[in-house]
Amino acid sequence: MTAGATGADGVVSLWADEAGPVDAPLIALIHGSMDRSSGMLKLGRRLDTTHRVARYDRRGYGRSVDAHGRHPGPFDMGHQVADLLEVLAGRPAVLVGHSYGGNVALATAAHHPHLVRGVVVYETPLSWEPWWPGNTAGAAAVASGSDPELAAERFMRRMIGDERWEALPDRTRATRRLEGAAMVAELADLRRHVPWRPEDVRVPLAAGYGSGGAAHHARAMRQVAEQVAGAVVVELEGCRHDAPLSHPALFADRLVLPLLARLG
Repeated sequence: MTAGATGADGVVSLWADEAGPVDAPLIALIHGSMDRSSGMLKLGRRLDTTHRVARYDRRGYGRSVDAHGRHPGPFDMGHQVADLLEVLAGRPAVLVGHSYGGNVALATAAHHPHLVRGVVVYETPLSWEPWWPGNTAGAAAVASGSDPELAAERFMRRMIGDERWEALPDRTRATRRLEGAAMVAELADLRRHVPWRPEDVRVPLAAGYGSGGAAHHARAMRQVAEQVAGAVVVELEGCRHDAPLSHPALFADRLVLPLLARLG
């Protein structure tokens, strides 16, 4: 897969990378909204000594854009799953999804179970649920959807703080604003359409949340574990929403490796 290449049909190619033994079992890492594959790099390095690890920039983020820093979409879940299938290339894998990426993993498990050996999700939003709060960063982004670039900036300021946002280089801030179109579209779609159903997920599943995270994320992961047969829920002590980046060793040791052990 090439970085940001645009074909004759206007389709932007996904950027993807793999590391680890070529013949080892595959793990695919799926990042969340307003993130990119680099946010999963530290976690990947904890796993690629024994497994083949694939990371990719989801459509509209990082290097999965055209020469102007954009992706034409669509950004609905069906296309997100199709992108992941392209990365898997017919190879069964364990899927590890952070935030929105967890829904991509679960939707793939529900609709393509022959390609999914197991799933790990962390603080995955269930924003279609009637109890999901209306004041989250994602909800605010969707409400600002008429100006996706402004929505992206507001999302980033809320997630990393004003000081860190202002300290970013101008070019970086401009790039992140352009990703607002993908964020707004995918989050709006997630609120309107249920991407997977618990009864359709029939693979081993671990759902995690951080002790320092938001209460609605903890509730969501407990609900997933309760509704999916055989699933387990794990609290990561001292972690917030960015656990794959901030605590990659703990994330691997408490969530991913136990699932791999279950699989044999």
